[in-house]
Amino acid sequence: MKAGGGVRAILEHLGLAPAGARLAPARGPPHTAWC
Repeated sequence: MKAGGGVRAILEHLGLAPAGARLAPARGPPHTAWC
């Protein structure tokens, strides 16, 4: 599926956002309790 209009129509029919998911900002490394 390469045609943008066809993909958009299918996503809208399924009730999905045609713009795609938004990415969350990156997180820092986990903090350890013993440092």
